[in-house]
Amino acid sequence: MKKLETVHWMDKEEKITWQVPKAGEVSDGYHTFNELYEHRIILYIALCRQFFMKYASPVDLIWKSKQHNDGSSLEGWFLLGMETVYGQISYHLPDKYWDDCYFAIPCFKAPPFDGYTSQDVLNRITKL
Repeated sequence: MKKLETVHWMDKEEKITWQVPKAGEVSDGYHTFNELYEHRIILYIALCRQFFMKYASPVDLIWKSKQHNDGSSLEGWFLLGMETVYGQISYHLPDKYWDDCYFAIPCFKAPPFDGYTSQDVLNRITKL
């Protein structure tokens, strides 16, 4: 059962109300955004774990931190990152995955952000 939320909109004194799926419940007919996001999280953790197993030295190639380098943070989230010869790759993950990332060295603050874009990350992952 899809979770719906009620949306209200006023147009020339007429109130229109309809039910729409919550953002994460929107589907392409096969998967919801929530399902796809969950897949991305699990796949990224698996990539980091494999990267760690192949390149375990030096130890700080795979890291996790609850704080950005500037000391800011997002409540309920942490960063899981890897330093590659092509540049940094990192994603915010929900805190419930912290222990699943046992292979990552915990850091008080994340390494400095290198300014990458989403396209840079795709290119870097493709080159691994």
